[in-house]
Amino acid sequence: MSFPRSTMCAFNPFKEQSHACSQGSYATKIQGANSLPANQMRSLPFSSIPSQRKSLISFSILLQIELGALNKEKQYGAAKGGRHSNYVPAPDGCIPIHLNLVARHGTRAPTKKRIKELNNLEKQLEMLLSAAARNGLSLHKVPSWLKGWKSPWREKVNGGELIPEGEQELYDLGIRTRKLFPDLLSDDYHPDIYTIKATQIPRASASAVAFGMGLFRGRGSLGLDRHRAFSVVSESRASDTMLRFFDCCQRYEDYRKNQEPEVEKRREPVLDDISKSLTERYGLNFTWQHISSLWFLCKQEASLLDITDQACGMFSLSEVALLEWTDDMEVFILKGYGNSLNYRMGVPLLQDIVQSMEKAITAKEGTHTHLKGQCWKLYLLCSIFLLAEKQVPGSYEKARLRFAHAETVLPFTCLLGLFLEEGHHGFKQIQREQSLQLPPRPPATRIWKGSDVAPFAGNNMLVLYSCPATNLSDEYFVQVLHNEEPIAMPGCDGLNFCPFQMFKDKIVAPHLEHDFDTLCTVNVEEPTPPTPPPEPSKLSLFRWLFSLWNDDKQPRTDEL
Repeated sequence: MSFPRSTMCAFNPFKEQSHACSQGSYATKIQGANSLPANQMRSLPFSSIPSQRKSLISFSILLQIELGALNKEKQYGAAKGGRHSNYVPAPDGCIPIHLNLVARHGTRAPTKKRIKELNNLEKQLEMLLSAAARNGLSLHKVPSWLKGWKSPWREKVNGGELIPEGEQELYDLGIRTRKLFPDLLSDDYHPDIYTIKATQIPRASASAVAFGMGLFRGRGSLGLDRHRAFSVVSESRASDTMLRFFDCCQRYEDYRKNQEPEVEKRREPVLDDISKSLTERYGLNFTWQHISSLWFLCKQEASLLDITDQACGMFSLSEVALLEWTDDMEVFILKGYGNSLNYRMGVPLLQDIVQSMEKAITAKEGTHTHLKGQCWKLYLLCSIFLLAEKQVPGSYEKARLRFAHAETVLPFTCLLGLFLEEGHHGFKQIQREQSLQLPPRPPATRIWKGSDVAPFAGNNMLVLYSCPATNLSDEYFVQVLHNEEPIAMPGCDGLNFCPFQMFKDKIVAPHLEHDFDTLCTVNVEEPTPPTPPPEPSKLSLFRWLFSLWNDDKQPRTDEL
């Protein structure tokens, strides 16, 4: 489903009043259908809404799902219709010269663990109904769908694979990305120009393939759509510190294991309150474990089956808001700003991105031009250099495209300082490695929402711009697009276009106090100093040659 932004604001009952939309506009819409005030309707379950209002509420719930409020997993693109509506054009005279993409895989099927949970829910619901019948309780308040419900995934043996909707999400993202940067991505495919990486998890590599099919559609000779083959590179799960750093960091594994019970303790009071409400509402003896599984079922039905009037319909809108908050709280503590370890272990990825930008600048400026002019004195050494370069003039890596998981995208988003409740002040806190306060509980508004930060196919694009034909004091700038929308960086004084040097100094450098091994090794007595990332071999060779013959004696700048 696609809705214009004005419609989404008008019908969104979870949005507090703001410059963009308000509850008042929503109330105006719904009171045309019935006199029940909107604030009262928030507390009613779907099953008790007057019949003439159900279609409207069903639409509202579906809209919330599409926006992500009912499902932090839902892919963002389907909700927001046409992309790039808030796109901020580059200043005149600026052109993109390199693109970094860090994306989550597309919509997937439930994992084996979750399939088992849903199969168990099926049995638990049968037991609740049987117990109520034995005790002579009336079942007239029980939703009809719940009687005899069977898990749609009970026949599945495997799980977690990319489903067709997920393939389409990444395929469309590839098409949109090429449209967004037509000049930058105009080169014919070559693995040195378009580097595509994915984790070894099949849904991530399949997402990379789907994206590439969209990006390179019409540029090959395969099939009616003229697809072409391309390579996707993966590291071993045991050593992928770039995209699966959370699997390679023992200290994080210990932290998560210790914190998961604490997260459950924070969730239980909310789930207990909702279980009491549902017990009174439907006459079944629900526990907080039942509520947790029903909430998960709601999200799966909504995102995978487009069913919104079964499990989702059992909750009131205010209960949905609280349940979503518990999800966001869990993500915040285990993967977000709740502990600096969550995101600092992603520094190798951030370093790789900065290195790719440095290489693009080096190639753009043609730093080996001066060396070529000295070849009459260094003929042999220059020949070695030019053979190592193997680069057609004007050709260099234009894009580094990565496909991974929520556990990758969330920490990386935190490294950039996005979605902070306290803006610049919050950014100063994460620079000091301080844990931030939990997102405020509803009905208070909050910025941190899993549905916004890392939905299915959620992504961060970092675009490097060259601005040689401007009066700007800096020549290179970085723009961040989160889910294809420009987003200002608190670390860059709230700028949409951040000078590259400022990006390195204010956003990247503070995170480099620890290297990955020091940060993630347990019980390290004497941490070794941070190890700078290895330089690209071509650039290293150039610098060696340059040190032998450089009349200008330019000082070398350290790479981050």
